[in-house]
Amino acid sequence: MELTLQQLKQYDGSDPSKPIYIAVKGRIFDMTSGKSFYGPGGPYSMFAGKDASRALAKMSKNEEDVIASLDGLTDKEMGVLNDWETKFEAKYPIVGTVSN
Repeated sequence: MELTLQQLKQYDGSDPSKPIYIAVKGRIFDMTSGKSFYGPGGPYSMFAGKDASRALAKMSKNEEDVIASLDGLTDKEMGVLNDWETKFEAKYPIVGTVSN
């Protein structure tokens, strides 16, 4: 499955009949089983329906960081992002990719 960033927004948990998706480095993970974290009201709900790569790398919950851009990230931040990606791969199914 390929989704644009615009289409990905539909999977933010606001519609209980749809899964919750979060993209990391362009790969879309189905986070529905973690909806207490990623669904509405959850501590990481701001990532749902978006590519959260930059925010995860920076350990940030700021809205302006919840984007796909990796521009200017330090090696340490890229390492943090890779750790998140590995954690997600172990726990959540990859269901697609983000198209440009």
